[in-house]
Amino acid sequence: MHLPQKHSATGTTIFTVMSALAQAHQAINLSQGFPDFPIDEQLITLVADAMKAGHNQYAPLAGLPQLRQAIAQDFAQRYQVTVDPETELTITPGATYGIYTAFTSILEAGDEVIVLEPAYDSYIPNIEMNGARPVTVMLSPPDFKVNWEAVQRAISPRTKAIIVNTPHNPTGTVWEKEDWDQLAALVADTNIFILSDEVYEQLVYDGRRHYSVLQHEALRQRSFALFSFGKAFHNTGWKVGYCIAPPLLTSAFRRIHQFLAFSVNTPAQHGLAAYLQLPERPNAAALLQGKRDYFLSLLQETPFRITTPAAGSYFQLARYDALSDLPDREAAEWLTKTHGVATIPVSAFYSNGRDEHLLRFCFAKKEETLAAAIARLKGKR
Repeated sequence: MHLPQKHSATGTTIFTVMSALAQAHQAINLSQGFPDFPIDEQLITLVADAMKAGHNQYAPLAGLPQLRQAIAQDFAQRYQVTVDPETELTITPGATYGIYTAFTSILEAGDEVIVLEPAYDSYIPNIEMNGARPVTVMLSPPDFKVNWEAVQRAISPRTKAIIVNTPHNPTGTVWEKEDWDQLAALVADTNIFILSDEVYEQLVYDGRRHYSVLQHEALRQRSFALFSFGKAFHNTGWKVGYCIAPPLLTSAFRRIHQFLAFSVNTPAQHGLAAYLQLPERPNAAALLQGKRDYFLSLLQETPFRITTPAAGSYFQLARYDALSDLPDREAAEWLTKTHGVATIPVSAFYSNGRDEHLLRFCFAKKEETLAAAIARLKGKR
């Protein structure tokens, strides 16, 4: 029996590997990006009420109309952009699914897609599964700023798309408006599509603001914007997200979506629709900035060093040079086994395994979890 190799990735993802290692060694898991604190009780109640009211069957292909309308109203309020909930917005079973579906909507064999690395690990397999070729452009520490000249050099007649991510996983960097302007200038006279992964858009810190591709009119007409309720409302296990794109791209997206998932968890959609319409909700950015600041204050008591506090996302990068000269994956495994704290080696986010001696910590945890992790890193297990 022959099983086709659809992509170049081998083995199990680093997130699964490190989480399993954490469990085996009873380590505190600061590797995978999920919170360990409870979600808002109001949201739980709204979903439970939806189930009790009988909303337990298939939802429409595009998503519940009331949820799509609530999202459109939310974007009008937060970003001052108009989204047509009928022709531009599709509910998805998570943002990762949305990224794959967007790629499948546009890619053909022989196409190329520019990927800025380090990058979320689903991008390249998604591209390859669609018969296309990833073309990587490196982002380098300490600031991981985009080298726009390098991006321009990477564009070829075969370039079909560029995928971008802000706030960025794993580095925590946040794009400025000037970055979008640079991207717009590069693709202005081309037929290149943009996939904008904005799952952490509500988690931006220190008074910064998130600029969405939807706010850049020149880019919006060629872009898929992907979002996640899991990051905004700390319920990653629900796997509910959405894609916003102009009508032509949304039509192409739904042609694929209807034969993959077709529809998304109905009671969750009802609960989220009602939750978005509440007059007040907890401030996710303030909550997570507080956790970041607490984690950074504790990290100062260890040999780990940071160059830049995370401007957004769940994650903080830190150097371990003062602690070990091991390659980052070996260092992450060693920390898990000997100190009982699991992290992610940043080389896992580079297709060529580039090792900058950086580890990624997830600070989206209870304060007591973060304090216990730092105590272990200080040798007080």
